[in-house]
Amino acid sequence: MSSRNRKTSPLSVNTHQSFVSPGADSVKERLRQGVRAGLRKGWKNFLWMTRILVPVSLAVALLVWSGWLYKLNFILEPAMRLINLPSEAAFPILNGIFINVYAVIAILAVVPFSPAQMTMIAVFSLIAHAIISEAIIQHKSGMNGMKMALIRLVAAVATVLVISFFLGDTTTSVASTTVAKAQEPFLRMLSGWALDTGLMLLKIFGIIMAIMVLLECLAWLGWDVYLYRFFRPFMKLLGLSDRTSVLWVTAVIFGLTYGSAVILEKSRQGALTRSELERLHISIGINHSMVEDPALYMALGLNAFWLIVPKLLMAMLAVQLYRLVGFFRGRGGTKSGVRMA
Repeated sequence: MSSRNRKTSPLSVNTHQSFVSPGADSVKERLRQGVRAGLRKGWKNFLWMTRILVPVSLAVALLVWSGWLYKLNFILEPAMRLINLPSEAAFPILNGIFINVYAVIAILAVVPFSPAQMTMIAVFSLIAHAIISEAIIQHKSGMNGMKMALIRLVAAVATVLVISFFLGDTTTSVASTTVAKAQEPFLRMLSGWALDTGLMLLKIFGIIMAIMVLLECLAWLGWDVYLYRFFRPFMKLLGLSDRTSVLWVTAVIFGLTYGSAVILEKSRQGALTRSELERLHISIGINHSMVEDPALYMALGLNAFWLIVPKLLMAMLAVQLYRLVGFFRGRGGTKSGVRMA
């Protein structure tokens, strides 16, 4: 790959090529290139996130201060009660489903949910976020987007229900805890929001920069090849074919949106059976972006275990259930291949 191509798209390197250890000077140069690329991408992503976080957070702060956020609680309460959450949790959950996790983080930074409630909302949004856009990405990869969106929503509900039994009472309404805030003078509320949002953005800035620099350095050095090789033996444990290891690692590290170009490119390169492709999409639909998204929620003080382990286990369970259903239907997935157009 030419230096020009590598500069414009270092993460699209052909990971099937053998890796040749570069000299010391070459390593230093690649590290510099990786750091520059990571800083550029990190800054770009941070600005993009800020454009979402700041206005959403301000809008929610105004809704909380005015008390309007809780006017429609009686409508949303039955649905939230099914997953052991207060009605106010519907607001961040719906924003996550239709927008992304950044909108959820902006809301959690303002509304005084308990740590357990924040954890459940975070887990739900980590599994079921940006449903429309990511369903389109999966649909373009040869899958039924509606089917995958439904699977992710069901998986999110099931996962939250299970972990709720380990987190104590999570049904208490947060409306009563915001009475004092609603009575605050407007300027005091606004200054408090600005300070809290500024501190949150500083944490996110550090996380984003560190993650992007690390990932870009790995790509420029060619060490990302070892990631694919390392995870290949785990594919069977996840219920996946080892032929999908590159696609799985790409989605798990970069997410469905950021890694979509690589996912689509790799999908087109060879034939995969329908079963292999569906199992991959079920797995990465439920469990992707395991680096950046959990780290952002950790900036709010949430436990990494609950942000990572439950959705990984749910992805494994969902794939195995799919295989079980396929077995009883006699589909096996080995009779017909699927080559991406």
